[in-house]
Amino acid sequence: MVFNRLCEPDSKLGCLRWLETVAMPAMPETVTHQHLLRAMDALMDHAERVEIELAKQIRPLVDRDLAVVFYDLTTVRIHGEGEVDDDLRAFGMNKEKGSIARQFVLGVVQTADGLPLMHTVHPGNVAETKTLQAMLATVLQRFPVERVVLVADRGLLSLDNIDALTTLADQGGRKLEFILAVPARRDGELVETFRGLAEACFAGHRLIVAHDPLRAAEQSEKRRAHIAELEAMAERMVGKLDAQDAGQSDRGRRASDRGAYSRFTRAVAEAELTRFLKADFTADRFSWSLDETAIHEAELFDGKLALLTNAPDLTPAEAVARYKALADIEPGFRVLKSDIEIAPVHHRLPDRIRAHALVSASSRSRSIASCACA
Repeated sequence: MVFNRLCEPDSKLGCLRWLETVAMPAMPETVTHQHLLRAMDALMDHAERVEIELAKQIRPLVDRDLAVVFYDLTTVRIHGEGEVDDDLRAFGMNKEKGSIARQFVLGVVQTADGLPLMHTVHPGNVAETKTLQAMLATVLQRFPVERVVLVADRGLLSLDNIDALTTLADQGGRKLEFILAVPARRDGELVETFRGLAEACFAGHRLIVAHDPLRAAEQSEKRRAHIAELEAMAERMVGKLDAQDAGQSDRGRRASDRGAYSRFTRAVAEAELTRFLKADFTADRFSWSLDETAIHEAELFDGKLALLTNAPDLTPAEAVARYKALADIEPGFRVLKSDIEIAPVHHRLPDRIRAHALVSASSRSRSIASCACA
């Protein structure tokens, strides 16, 4: 199954058809679908040992003095109905579709050089912040690196994670540093910082703010344009209501203030602009207001990137550069989703799903280790 993922990714039945076209030493003459499923079950019985052996192959390629570790998660859509015990299949926001789908969550850890260190599998509705601590503890156990710099995206920052990372940094004589992006839900706590400071303090650690004026202007202009479109729509509805009151009815269904409120609030919610445009439900007639203060505060965050780090010797520019390198993990996801084709997944049992992820991730690790040895 691992070689099939590397050569010609396919389903289990497709793997059987592929076996008829290749020669593999020591393979039984007859391999059935049940053999493959039982092999996955046996794999999960020894999953930890397999992952440790894979880590040993990668370990010589990891710098012992310093490892910059990137961690991110993606979603993998999965098929199948019904429920099982400890089901990994859950409905959550799918990153590919941009909507709710049945899925599981796959976490990938790799170095700045693109070396895959490990993977994690979680239910499809898991909170990203809940995956960080166990992952990092496993990485520190399998890879004896003296200094680790963890870089992770904004979905992984929580005060609990900050405390846990601080505790881990003080154990084992190692130096653990982190660079985490601050999520938008913390914006309200940072308004004063974003009024002009380049570096401040948040939760007892360094808060670094990077600013891109071109992106800021683009984001502000886009927001203002959306607001103008919604206001224009509201003005048209007011005009229609006023014309009706003056006896000038258009063809079709009569407009009403209640209907105008419903259409306007739905459009504002779909545009995610409820902070700025508010319908006045206390008024006798359809009306709304624009919150210029909220718009101004939102513009303070346009084009800005907030990073939280405990690394004392990193300059702001170095911290930003390392965080932007997090994008390098995306090719790893693309390899899993396209070249190795981890999806679609048709298993329903949790251990079969984990085995499928392990086979796919092992294929990538094995190919990189083989190339490095060559």
